[in-house]
Amino acid sequence: MTYAAKAKLFADLHVPGDPLVLYNIWDAGTARAVADAGAHALATGSWSVAEAQGYRDGEEIPLELLLTLCARITATQHLPLSVDFEGGFASAPDQITANVAQVVAIGAVGVNFEDQIIGGTGVHDIAIQSARVAAVRAASADLFVNARTDLFLQEPDASKHASLIPETLERAAAYAQAGASGFFVPGLRDPDLIAQICQATKLPVNVMMRGLDLATVRAAGVARASYGPMPYADAMQALAARFNALT
Repeated sequence: MTYAAKAKLFADLHVPGDPLVLYNIWDAGTARAVADAGAHALATGSWSVAEAQGYRDGEEIPLELLLTLCARITATQHLPLSVDFEGGFASAPDQITANVAQVVAIGAVGVNFEDQIIGGTGVHDIAIQSARVAAVRAASADLFVNARTDLFLQEPDASKHASLIPETLERAAAYAQAGASGFFVPGLRDPDLIAQICQATKLPVNVMMRGLDLATVRAAGVARASYGPMPYADAMQALAARFNALT
């Protein structure tokens, strides 16, 4: 299958109300396990990939190592792969494009790209982040660019999430104009607010499945359901429990 065909297959799996389920992986072994279990596509989680290699999340893992790990996944599995690429491992748009081009070169057909300021505080200004999204798009016309906003993750008080909806929708529109393929709102758990976003943006909406279930997000019109760091955390807890049972 050509790269363009695999990328289209991945994009077509994003159906509002019938979400693509991505149980996030962190290496070729976990990719095989999830693929053999019947997954339609694969996606890494940046936190899990970093932790599995002894790094912290936030682009601490060397880019070369991340690319090597992802290349092993695409070399051993035929399913479409999306890479959690955090902030692109760069600030300048031209370097972001060059870095994303390396992700495309190893065969990944999607990236998550977030608007939080890596190593700083807050999120990028909408205009700045839109230029960064455009830089990701410049790496490939076929790549699925899942533009993530960290507004909800950075506001721990869920009672304030409704007040973030206007800016969220402004970002969704700006990122879509810049070339985004999807819109990711991790940290948002209110089904009514999720449904409001799904109805207001033309982009397929992605949520993090912490505190949510598939029936709820289906009803809200979500097109992509990600499990983020939870599979890694669960696997490590199970590993420790097995060891403890022996001692």
